[in-house]
Amino acid sequence: MLTVIGEGLVDVVQRSSDVQAHVGGSPLNVAVGLARLDHPVQFIGRYGRDAYGEAVAAHLKSSSVLLPVAPDELPTSVATALIDDDGAASYTFDLAWELPGLVDRLPFMLQGTTLLHTGSIATMLAPGAADVLAAVEHVHPSATISFDPNCRPSIITDVDYARRQTEKFVTLADVVKASDEDLAWLYPGEDPLDSARRWLALGGSEGPAMVVVTRGAEGPWGVNASGEAHFPAPSVNVADTVGAGDSFMAALLSGVVDLGLDGAQNREDLRQLSAGSLRELLSHAAWAAAVTVSRAGANPPTRAELNRMELGESESTDAESADLPSN
Repeated sequence: MLTVIGEGLVDVVQRSSDVQAHVGGSPLNVAVGLARLDHPVQFIGRYGRDAYGEAVAAHLKSSSVLLPVAPDELPTSVATALIDDDGAASYTFDLAWELPGLVDRLPFMLQGTTLLHTGSIATMLAPGAADVLAAVEHVHPSATISFDPNCRPSIITDVDYARRQTEKFVTLADVVKASDEDLAWLYPGEDPLDSARRWLALGGSEGPAMVVVTRGAEGPWGVNASGEAHFPAPSVNVADTVGAGDSFMAALLSGVVDLGLDGAQNREDLRQLSAGSLRELLSHAAWAAAVTVSRAGANPPTRAELNRMELGESESTDAESADLPSN
């Protein structure tokens, strides 16, 4: 079982005069992405006993994500996304983030979890952030931990606090993914790739096995003990960028699971992954993000869709290679 802990919310997307509501939230999107890639996954988060909360629950269940937490009496969180002419999204939020009683239920809820993912608002916003950290610490001895800070400066405005909080989770994580924008905000004036290299060293031999940086059109880059890897961004027509990073994260974790490297017992093997295998993970994740940006909203691909996309790229590459002169 894979577990995702974090916020679920409703994205109200405004594009010119058109307004649409979609279920979202970075961790929730990762949970859906993992389920669509055929992994059993549960989502631990909060949602209200209201129409938006019903939409959150229905969306998760439609992708076969298990939902062990019942709705509460607070309003479901809402993020308003303004889409510009280039398809990029900017956000404002109306949030409630707390998980009463979670710590007491952790032994039961996380039993059998081989990989736990968290990040974004859930790891920053009190009072729920402390419970999320407790969950990570509880399951760390038995499960792979993944983390994506997915920084929201409009919500967490204190960059010093955000940096300290982020580094707590990075130190405990095996797989870390951040955008170059996240790193530039957390460490102003530093090259984001240098910041990622420094993250790899946090926690010493118990720190991350890999740190991956998404860089938009420049394509993802990653670093691990074996070296560094890069994959060029696939060329697709962009509808919008909503959920692209979350689809990337889900596919990256799916690749780790497909390699049989989830679970704390495989931590050392994950740490020794070759740079070539790291590049293959970046490729897999980049194509998942490409599918998502090619259509509106946070709509991650199924495994069949992603396989077709990757197969088409492989056949295209083989055809190009066959046309090259032998000398």
